[in-house]
Amino acid sequence: MKPHHWFLPDTPDVLGLLRAQVAITIEGLDAFAAWAGGDTAAAEALKDAEHRGDVAKRELVDALRAAFVTPLEPEDLFALSRIIDRILSSSREVVAEADVLAVGPDGEVAEMAQLISRAVRWIDEAIAQLGADAGRATAAADEAIATEKALDQVYYRGMAALLDADERSARIAGRELYRRCARIGDLVVEVAERVIYAVVKQS
Repeated sequence: MKPHHWFLPDTPDVLGLLRAQVAITIEGLDAFAAWAGGDTAAAEALKDAEHRGDVAKRELVDALRAAFVTPLEPEDLFALSRIIDRILSSSREVVAEADVLAVGPDGEVAEMAQLISRAVRWIDEAIAQLGADAGRATAAADEAIATEKALDQVYYRGMAALLDADERSARIAGRELYRRCARIGDLVVEVAERVIYAVVKQS
């Protein structure tokens, strides 16, 4: 009697795919920060990163469908990917809003963009530690949240300064850009807290 050979389906590296999406997001956010710092040509790099980020998200979703087992629950992986995608697309929307309002980014927008990029680097570190070191994953997620708190301070400082703007149109345009950046900060907190939640479920 011939022995039976059992084969398990391939297990895609879903965490690796998620980190690949985050890497593209960081590229895009670096371009966003460059645009906010005055490099208008960087808007095209951000647009390209957004497109590649969408592709990376779809690849992760396909891998989740095919995976026999995953290091985290598929729901958590999908949620992390979705929020990370929103961070990048929301950054692109800031640029689009600035174009519509015919206003360039100021110092506060530039500072917030830098903080967003820094926070997502902490998110990358947190995801890298998922399934390996719960303490380091949580600590990195906490650093991302702390970075967003710094963004809040820039937001409030900028909003206060807008009260002294002479032109009403400048106040409106500035307020819209600040609010969009603040919402990106909220997304950073959302993904960081999702990482922490995933760690708690694993423990």
